[in-house]
Amino acid sequence: MAAPPVIAVVGPTGSGKSDLAVNLALELGGEVINADAMQFYRGMDIGTAKITMDERRGVPHHLLDILDVTQEASVSDFQQRARETIDAIHARGRRAILAGGSGLYVRAALDVLEFPGTDPALRARLEAEHTEHGTQALLARLKSVDPVSADRVSDARRIIRALEVHELTGRPFSSYMPRREYHRPAVQIGLGVDRDVLRERLAARVYRMVEAGLLDEVRELDARGLRRGKTASRALGYAQFLRVIDGGSTVEQAAEETIVATRQFARRQLTWFRADPRITWLDWQDPHLVGKAAELCR
Repeated sequence: MAAPPVIAVVGPTGSGKSDLAVNLALELGGEVINADAMQFYRGMDIGTAKITMDERRGVPHHLLDILDVTQEASVSDFQQRARETIDAIHARGRRAILAGGSGLYVRAALDVLEFPGTDPALRARLEAEHTEHGTQALLARLKSVDPVSADRVSDARRIIRALEVHELTGRPFSSYMPRREYHRPAVQIGLGVDRDVLRERLAARVYRMVEAGLLDEVRELDARGLRRGKTASRALGYAQFLRVIDGGSTVEQAAEETIVATRQFARRQLTWFRADPRITWLDWQDPHLVGKAAELCR
């Protein structure tokens, strides 16, 4: 018997993805897989609005709290772990429900998407060539072997990466670009939001985080190496409240900066997910949301 489609609940931050995923799991006999990159981190609870044990209502959750703040999140590593978790859930006769707003991570789990390897020595040589000859010289070389990538990238880091992949694999970096083609059958449900309501909801959520002890959480994580973490240190709220610890900002200023950054992030998420025609959008405030979503998944 074929495995059922993977379910993915997507949309902007603050739209209720975690709640819908839990309700779908209870309705369909499922388990939830986290696809929010910042919720991989142990101790980053308040600032990421990580779902609590009570809110999980007995539904198993996977790929939460799997990294220390000093570790770098990897899309390719997540892809492997997510797919192994999906297989295990399906083997138990349960439904796998992916939930999160990190668009590339969702696509890594669902879509045909390859990740070429790396070679530190080759990377170091290309970086040295960049230091000696400059960005334009490397871009000209990239144009000769991979004109598609050359038209898409402009910063030195991505040019070096594209040249590295070509030398390593003999294939242009552009050939590894994701296609909208499912790795296995999937159903994607997007939570459509009222943007004005979401703006206010996000502001209120940041204020609740501050009241719940966000500054103390950041202070504790700082002692555990937060600043050394390339991924974790950039998380919304954490970067802003590190400046409070350093004396360069007040709690009030950090909260306002976090609200602005979170609203901007939500807009980018909507743009990303709206570009995928395979997503079925449902009204986040529909009183019949769970029933309609469940019908799409049956």
